[in-house]
Amino acid sequence: MMTVRNEIKAQIVRAGYTMQEVVDRLHEEYDWSDSVSNLSAKLQRESIRYKEVVELADVLGYDLIWQKRRDRV
Repeated sequence: MMTVRNEIKAQIVRAGYTMQEVVDRLHEEYDWSDSVSNLSAKLQRESIRYKEVVELADVLGYDLIWQKRRDRV
């Protein structure tokens, strides 16, 4: 099972960014702390808020989409 931390870090890598680049963009666009260690701590503790995940996805060029599951057979 993939943890929140590993899933988000994998998405950052897939989008072609470093943690520092992501933190810099979040700081510029959403006034987040400019500290990589703050983001790393949130991911480690799994204490990142939904609003923060949406903003993080935005700077990576993603939209979060809620999709109804198909009924399982």
